[in-house]
Amino acid sequence: MSELPAELANLPAPTIVEEISFEARYADLRAKLVELFQAAGVDYDVEALETDPAQILLQVAGYGDLLLRQRINEAIRSWFLAYATGGDLDVLAQWYDVARLFGETDDALRRRVVLAIQGRSPGGTEARYRSIALGANVRVADASVYTDGRDPTIHVAVFAADNGGVADAGLLAAVDAALQAPDVRMVNDTIVVASAAQQVTGIAANVWLLPQAAESVLQRMQASLAAAWKRDMLLGRDLSRSWLLAQLQVDGVQRVELTSPAVDIAIPFNKAAGLGAINLTKMGRAY
Repeated sequence: MSELPAELANLPAPTIVEEISFEARYADLRAKLVELFQAAGVDYDVEALETDPAQILLQVAGYGDLLLRQRINEAIRSWFLAYATGGDLDVLAQWYDVARLFGETDDALRRRVVLAIQGRSPGGTEARYRSIALGANVRVADASVYTDGRDPTIHVAVFAADNGGVADAGLLAAVDAALQAPDVRMVNDTIVVASAAQQVTGIAANVWLLPQAAESVLQRMQASLAAAWKRDMLLGRDLSRSWLLAQLQVDGVQRVELTSPAVDIAIPFNKAAGLGAINLTKMGRAY
C-alpha cells in the first residue's frame, strides 16, 4: 500500500486463516506420512531421498496449501478499506455512496471514502465539504475547509493536481458548483472557493558526485525533487530539510549539502509549499 490515510495507516492486516511457513507445513505432512507407514507396519526409510515420489508429492501439497491460505487471506483483506484495490475498492466505496472519478487512483479514492464516512452527517461538517470538493474533479489534488476567526464564511482552498498546484477558473467553478448544490450546502452557509495560496521556496545545494557518475546526475536530481514535490507537497505539508535531502540523494551522488532553505519551513494548513528555482552547484567528486 502506498499512501494510506492516517486513520488506516496503523491498522494490522486481518488474517482469517493461520499463516505458516512452507517448512513447517512440509514437516507436518512428512510426520503424518511416517505415522501412517508405521501404523501399517511398514518401515519407511527413504524419506531423506530427494527423488522419493512421496516426498515430492508432500512438497507439492505443502506449497499448494500455502498458496490457498494466502489467497483466502488476500480475498478477506479485499473487504477492508485499507487493503482493497481496483474493482474491490470500487465496490467497497459504493457502500458509502462514493464513485471513482475517471483517472482517479486507489489512494485518492480511499481518502475520499474516509472523508465521506467522517462527514456522513448532512450538517455541513468540514469532512463532508472536503469530501465533496475532492470529488468534484479528478484534478483536485487536495482541499482545505476552514473559517477565519468568528466570520462564519466557509473558505475552501483548492490545490490542483496540475498547473503547478494553482486551481484555474474552470476547476474552481467545478468545485463551487459541487459545494453549492442544494443537497450539499447548508441553508445558512456561505461558501467561498479559491485557489490555495502557495509559499514558494527556492532550493539551493552543493553537490559532490561519485567518481564515475555522469554529469546528467544533476538533471536527475532536479527531476527527482520535482516529481516528489508534486506527489507529497499537498496542503499543510511542512517543508523539512531532511525530506529535501532524501529526494536529492539519487544514484551517483556522494554527498549533498543543502544551503537553502537553512531551516525547516512550517506551512499553514490552508497553504502549500511551492517549488521555486532549483540551484545545484557541483563541488567536485569524492568517495
